Amino acid sequence: MSNELMRKEVQEAIDAGERALYSLRAAQERLNSARNWGIFDMLGGGFFGDMMKHSKINDASKYLENAKYDLQIFQRELRDVHVPVEFRVEIGSFLTFADFFFDGIVSDYLVQSKIADARAQVDNAVVRVEGLLGELRQLYY
Repeated sequence: MSNELMRKEVQEAIDAGERALYSLRAAQERLNSARNWGIFDMLGGGFFGDMMKHSKINDASKYLENAKYDLQIFQRELRDVHVPVEFRVEIGSFLTFADFFFDGIVSDYLVQSKIADARAQVDNAVVRVEGLLGELRQLYY
């Protein structure tokens, strides 16, 4: 592969990684907000706390779906520059039904646990994407 073609492929991988990083950071922000609303809910926030928490969870889910798509493109671009990597980011079910209809400390705790799990996965993906972007930038810049 020519130097110019390799440089183009690296730039495409960087662009794809930056899009994935944007989606992951947006999901991170929404999950942090959901966690905060979850704490409010556990302290007696009631229906309003549930509504806000689940609104933030739904927002995070949308950004995670975007991130999954962006990460798939990033993976494809990384293969073009011979960097095989696989990402898995899952948000899963957040026990919405149980949290609304059996509003109590146990269901609130389970939802907080799911939010924490999703945050950990997103945080890990952010670190991995940032590291790969740093390596790609060092290749030709």
